[in-house]
Amino acid sequence: MPRLTRTERQVQTRFDLVEAAKTRFLRGGYAATSVDDIAESAGYSKGAVYSNFVDKRNLCRAVLDAIHREKLDEIAAIAAADTAVDQRMDALAAWVETTVGDVEWTMLELEFVVLSRTDPELAAIIVALRNDAQDMVAAVLRSFLDGLGVGGAAVDAMPVSLDEIANLLLSAGIGLGIQRAVDPSVSAGPATDALRTAFSLLTGLSPTPGST
Repeated sequence: MPRLTRTERQVQTRFDLVEAAKTRFLRGGYAATSVDDIAESAGYSKGAVYSNFVDKRNLCRAVLDAIHREKLDEIAAIAAADTAVDQRMDALAAWVETTVGDVEWTMLELEFVVLSRTDPELAAIIVALRNDAQDMVAAVLRSFLDGLGVGGAAVDAMPVSLDEIANLLLSAGIGLGIQRAVDPSVSAGPATDALRTAFSLLTGLSPTPGST
């Protein structure tokens, strides 16, 4: 088996540290997890953590970014599926039901946000994470519309931009996630109905609120 180059080893080290940190942060929370815990789980020295991520805040940022990309990849796969629009909406509704409000993920995000109240650098990290997530949502919307042949001038002529729609959907998802993490009995139905209506308006279909 060929030896890894220095760059390949660094990529592997970062991946291993992020995966170990993800497991630790989701299980025990941000504050209760130490850099020593993460290094031990990953099989590296504490120095490896600092040399790759500077500090625990930036390592958690990498973890949350990886989670966001994982979740958005799941949504993108649903949006790009070679199925009828209503079938994709059913799949998206099922994704919202099973994913939005995941306790470990949501509480990690919430804990990170709360700690930013007295930490301007952490607040800046959170703003950047949210902006990146909004860009990813907008890209999924754009890909979905392109797949339906709705793009270019038609998208530019919409009274509300895809970025604004992405902002609304992301904000609604964050709020619903927090509510459901605290109280799992909170229904995702209104959110999925709103998604159906939004996608119906975007694609020129007749909205079907209340359907599942």
